[in-house]
Amino acid sequence: MEQDLIIGINPIVEKLNASPEDISEILLARGPRRPILQSLKRNAQRLGIKIQCVEAKELDYLAQGQSHQGVLARVRAYSYAPFSELERTVGSEAGRQRILILDGITDPRNFGAILRTAEAVAVGHIVIPKDRSVGITPAVLKASAGAVNYLRIYRVTNLRRAIALLKSAGFWIVGLDAKATGSYDSKEYPDRLGIVLGSEGRGLRPLIAEECDYLVRIPMKGKISSLNVSVAAAILLYEVLRQHSGIIDKDKPNG
Repeated sequence: MEQDLIIGINPIVEKLNASPEDISEILLARGPRRPILQSLKRNAQRLGIKIQCVEAKELDYLAQGQSHQGVLARVRAYSYAPFSELERTVGSEAGRQRILILDGITDPRNFGAILRTAEAVAVGHIVIPKDRSVGITPAVLKASAGAVNYLRIYRVTNLRRAIALLKSAGFWIVGLDAKATGSYDSKEYPDRLGIVLGSEGRGLRPLIAEECDYLVRIPMKGKISSLNVSVAAAILLYEVLRQHSGIIDKDKPNG
């Protein structure tokens, strides 16, 4: 069975809460432990999960420079959901649905941070491309602080085709693009919405931007011309949440 590593306290606590059956073993550093690690150990033992105490330097080696906080977990390798499952889900469920589409995020910390925000605003479906994009790695698992456990992530061969299929299912697609004319907070977002974010350096690829129904930007008033993609994602996702929660300025222009 292929395995992944989960690094650090919070991601492992969330994995214990969400799907402890995926954990094959927890590695704890020898020596005095903080109360939270003692609690984690007791919870794992209660669930019948194997505990192994090792030297801290072994955790250092396995974590490859990441801060492990004295604990690692070996878990079943992450399994991406098939896109056909998403098609069935959006086809059978009525009402408000939001899907996050990521066009080539390559930095695991950015990806993990975006997943953490997506889970916080109840966007449960994430679509990513197979090529030129980071997948679910130990660094992503750690950066997401356990959010991965509560999301469905779909890895597709052709992102443009996936967007087209969502549009045929009644979704409107908005892309975040620094060159867009409309501000992110000047649009009224529909209930069935796909939100597309580009990569860290180049942003949206032209062929993906062409698939969007409209593009929006985040205004920049200072000397820096762009935001980190995970920060930009949080701004846009929380604006969509604000509107979909019914807190919207009806006098705001729609252009």
